[in-house]
Amino acid sequence: MQINIYYGGRGLMDDPTLFVLNKMKEVLEELRVTVEVFHLYELKNSIPTLPQTLKNADGVILATTIEWYGIGGYMQQFLDACWLYGDKERISRIYMCPIVMSTTYGEQEGKLNLATAWEILGGLPCSGLCGYIADTSLLEENEDYIRIIEKNAENLYRTINQKMPCLPASNQAVKQKVAITKSINFTPQESEQLSQYVSDDTYVQRQKADIQELASLFRDMMGSSEREDTTEFVEEIRQHFVPQPGFAGSFKVVIEEKKTPLMIVIDGASLECYYGEGGRADVEIQLDRASFADIVSGRTSFQTSFMAGDMKMKGDFKVLRALDQVLMFGAS
Repeated sequence: MQINIYYGGRGLMDDPTLFVLNKMKEVLEELRVTVEVFHLYELKNSIPTLPQTLKNADGVILATTIEWYGIGGYMQQFLDACWLYGDKERISRIYMCPIVMSTTYGEQEGKLNLATAWEILGGLPCSGLCGYIADTSLLEENEDYIRIIEKNAENLYRTINQKMPCLPASNQAVKQKVAITKSINFTPQESEQLSQYVSDDTYVQRQKADIQELASLFRDMMGSSEREDTTEFVEEIRQHFVPQPGFAGSFKVVIEEKKTPLMIVIDGASLECYYGEGGRADVEIQLDRASFADIVSGRTSFQTSFMAGDMKMKGDFKVLRALDQVLMFGAS
């Protein structure tokens, strides 16, 4: 018989859960049970691979310490990994004993959470142990408490050895009817391989980099296949240009649907209008194509569009206001 212990606490010296686990381990080993202990805080980078360790287990002990609220992140990560990558068929034959000690409030809820999670995974529940222990010395010096711990270990051994049946749990029935989480239709071997990749940070980062590179390549291919119209709005702007003596300014119009900004450079009677990157501009305007078309057609003005929230701008607002005077599109 093999029993695996998964400890989800922080490994503090005065953690009462560690004392309970050590006592249970002593009793189980006296009964010739192979016991393997996994401290999740030491294995935090490889938790996704731990469901593989359930292969040879006849029973497991899920143990954690409640120091604030809930069963803690390490234990939750392990249960998540069992749900995503664990062999559900194998888990359905494994008994689980929850051990939850608390230094604050919530040990009963923690024990119930572990039992419920294991039942949803399809596993077999055992009676567990929970208690509020403010000082570990209370356990070490109390023979009655130690006997309770030892008795719990014996009951776990007896339950697994005799393969005691369990009544059906509503958790399973409800999960089958209303669960919306999509299961991963992989074989146990494929799930193991996937869990190894997930726990490999180098592999994950490399995959992310490859995806970004492919996305960039795809965007470039799309961009090269679609020729952008570099004449739209240019002729209308030149036709409605009204020079103002002494006025000079450069404008960068970023149209959301276009890849290249429209540059408008005015210096007295001189006007340059083209699509391209012209360096730093006095005013940068950002709007969509429909809003710019409304301005060019005379239905509105730059200032009105800005006030209405259809356009964003950076730079000197006075220079923007002057743009309506040098580009007379006919707006009132």
